[in-house]
Amino acid sequence: MGRLYVESLEGRVYSCKHCGCHLASATDLVSKSFHSRNGKAYLYNSVANVSVGPKEDRLMTTGLHTVADLNCRKCLHLVGWKYEAAFDKGQQYKVGKYILERQMLMDTYEGYSSCSQDLRLEDSDTEDTCWPS
Repeated sequence: MGRLYVESLEGRVYSCKHCGCHLASATDLVSKSFHSRNGKAYLYNSVANVSVGPKEDRLMTTGLHTVADLNCRKCLHLVGWKYEAAFDKGQQYKVGKYILERQMLMDTYEGYSSCSQDLRLEDSDTEDTCWPS
């Protein structure tokens, strides 16, 4: 089958909660104000270590969008989607950006996981108090 190429990210990183594979850097986070069918979701400018599925039109709360599902490259779990097109002019800013579902993520920093499942990915933009100094 061959070797799997997985990119390592530095600094504060959002990883797949199933396998720990790095998916996105905190510096690429655009917004925490999104929702998926499974709860909260985050919008990113770029992501790493994902496979992009086929495009399909989906009717979402903000209108009709063309999206492609994102799967973790390492464990193949569905982790979010990519916006390929938006039919409403007010939603065009999403095109080319990525959504990662919060429940599929683990927050890590320089190799350390956050100290508790319950403290992962707090909704505030401040750092958790349990990060190493």
